[in-house]
Amino acid sequence: MRRRQLAATAAAVLGLVTGLVTAIPANGAPPQFEHLKPGAQPELAERVPLNVVLLGYKPGSVDLAALNGALPVNHKPKQITRLLAGIDETIGLDYTYDYRIRYADQSYQNRFFQQLAGFARPVEVNSVQARYNAQQNNKLDVTANHEIDAPTVEKWLAFNPPSGVDTRENTIYLINWYDRPDFKFHVYTKTDEPDPDTGQNWGKYASRGLVAWGGTTAADEESGLGATRRVWFHDLSAGPDQFSGSWNVDNPDLDGDNKPDYRIPPAWEYAADGYRNPGDLTADLGRLLRTVVVHSLVTASPTYPVELTIAKAATVNLDSNTYEGWAGSDKYLKPELVTAELGEVLPGIDLSFDQQNLPYDGEAKRCVEDWLRDVSCYPETNLPPFANMFLQNKRELDRVLDDQGKVDYELPIFNYAMTQENLPWLGYAGDNWSDGSPGYVYNWLSPQYVGWGYGFTSTMIHEVGHHIGLSHPHDGYDSITDKFFEPTGPYYFAWLGDESNSVMNYLQINTDFGQFDQDNLAKFRAAALIEAANALAADVLASPNADRAYADLIRADKLIGQVKARLAGHEYDVTRELANQAYAAVVEGARKAGIDVQKFEAGQMAEARAARAAHPTEPVAPRPVTPRKG
Repeated sequence: MRRRQLAATAAAVLGLVTGLVTAIPANGAPPQFEHLKPGAQPELAERVPLNVVLLGYKPGSVDLAALNGALPVNHKPKQITRLLAGIDETIGLDYTYDYRIRYADQSYQNRFFQQLAGFARPVEVNSVQARYNAQQNNKLDVTANHEIDAPTVEKWLAFNPPSGVDTRENTIYLINWYDRPDFKFHVYTKTDEPDPDTGQNWGKYASRGLVAWGGTTAADEESGLGATRRVWFHDLSAGPDQFSGSWNVDNPDLDGDNKPDYRIPPAWEYAADGYRNPGDLTADLGRLLRTVVVHSLVTASPTYPVELTIAKAATVNLDSNTYEGWAGSDKYLKPELVTAELGEVLPGIDLSFDQQNLPYDGEAKRCVEDWLRDVSCYPETNLPPFANMFLQNKRELDRVLDDQGKVDYELPIFNYAMTQENLPWLGYAGDNWSDGSPGYVYNWLSPQYVGWGYGFTSTMIHEVGHHIGLSHPHDGYDSITDKFFEPTGPYYFAWLGDESNSVMNYLQINTDFGQFDQDNLAKFRAAALIEAANALAADVLASPNADRAYADLIRADKLIGQVKARLAGHEYDVTRELANQAYAAVVEGARKAGIDVQKFEAGQMAEARAARAAHPTEPVAPRPVTPRKG
C-alpha cells in the first residue's frame, strides 16, 4: 500500500514539472529568477486553516471573538536547540492563520453526544479519579465512570463533521458534555498498541487515561483512518487525567520546582466556588489552542536543523550499538519496526539498520557510571557529566561506523543494557557539545525497566524522531512572544499535547508518528532543500561557466514556484518532493558548470558547524525521556 501511495505521489509530481519553460536570455546574461533566491534564506509562506468546533458548551459561555483574539496571527518557527543555546535561527517558513471558530448547531450536538453515549462502557472510578475525589477542594466526586475508546471518537469526528467543516484541514473539537442532561462521567483510552518488546499495555493504566486525542494517520496499523484527516479533540468534561494535572485542585506546585503549575481543570471546576472562575474559561481555551494546538501540534518548530541530518539524504543508515551489560537485551529491540515506523515519516529515504553488541567495560562503563554520580569523566573538557557519553563515543567512533561513503547519512545510536536499578532516563537525543549541532542517540534498558514494561524499540523510535527534527507535543516555540515553552509553571497544561497519536509523546501507548509529525517534517525538509538550492545557486552564478547551468537554474526557479503553490494548498508530501527536485535541478546545473557538489555540501556543513561553534553560549543539556512506572 505504501509503495503504491509513494508511486502515485511521484507520478503526480512528474506531471507538474514536464511542462516547465526553461527559456534562457538571448544576450547570455544571467536569468532573472522569481522564486530561486541565490544565497538567501527560503521564503515559504502558508496560510494555515484551523477549524475550531465547540460541542456542548452553552451559547455565550465562550466568547468567540475573545477566543479568536487570544490566538497568534502569524508564526515563524525557529530551531529549538539553537534557540536554547541563544542562537536565533529561523528556518524559512512563515505561517499566517485562518481561524474558523463556531458553535456546532443543536442538531449536530445531539447527534454527536448520542454517539458518545453509545461508545461509553461502564467501569469503576479509576485511581486517578479517586485521587481527585480525595482532594480537599474538589467541586464534586466522580461517580459512575465510563471508558470511551479515543480512536473510535476521533474517527467518527473525522468523517462526520458539521456541515461546512473540512476535516482534511486542521480541525479541533472542543467538547463539554457536562452541561447536558445526558452527561456521563468518562475517560478516554487507547489500548490497541501494547509495547512491541514486552507486551505491556500501557493504555490500560489509569495514569494513561485521556481527556484529548487525535492526529492519527490514514495508514496507522492499529487505528488508521483510511484517508488523511487532521483532527484533534479536547473534552473538558472528561477525566480528570493524570498527565495534565487536572486531577489535583489542592497543590499549586505539581512538579516540585517551587512554582505554581497552571492546569486546565474539568468542566465542573469552572464555578464560583470551584478551582477556576467561570470567566476564565475563554482564556483557558485560548491557552490550549495557542500553546498545544498551534505551536506544539499543527505548526511546530524543529528540534534540530534537518539540513545537518536527513534533508538531502536519499539513503540513511541507523547504526545501532548496544553496550551489553547483561545478556539477552537483544530481544527487546525490533530493528524492522524501527525502520518501518521511521519510514512512514521519512518518505523518499531508503533506511537501513545495523546492530552490533559491544562489551560494557572500560571507558564506556566508566563514563556512564561517572554520569550517574554526576561526575565528568573528562573534566579537562569543562563539559558537564551529561556530555560523558558523547565524548567517550566520539573518541571511539571508528569502531562502530561502517557505512561511511556507502550512505548519505549515518546516525550513531548507543544503547546501554545495564543491571543498575532506578536509572534516571530511558533515552535522549543529544547535541555534539562542541557547536550545538545534532550528536548521537542514546537509550537505556535494565531488567527493572523490562519488569515495568519497557524495551528499547519505542524509546529508539522516539529519540531518532528528535534527531531528525521532531519535538515533543508538549514543547514548543511562540515567535510572537519569542519564547520557548515546556510543560512546567505557566505552561504545565501543555502536557495535554501528549494526548495525541505520536510516538513523540510520553505516554508509551503507540509507536507511530502522527499526521502532525508527518506534515511538519515534510515542511522542514522542503525548507532545508530550498535553502540548499539557494546556497548552491549562488556558487553556480559566481563560477566562470555559469551560463552552462542557466537552463537548470530556471527549471529550479519554476519548481520552487510549484513548491510555494503546493504548500499554499497544504499538499505537504508533494511540497517536499518538488523541493527535492528543485535542489536536484540546481545540482545538475552545478555539475555542468564544473562545481564539485560533494565538496560544496561538505563546505556548507562545515560552515554551519563553524558558525554555531563560534557562539559563546554553552550547549543546553537535553531533556531526556523519564521512565514512568504504572
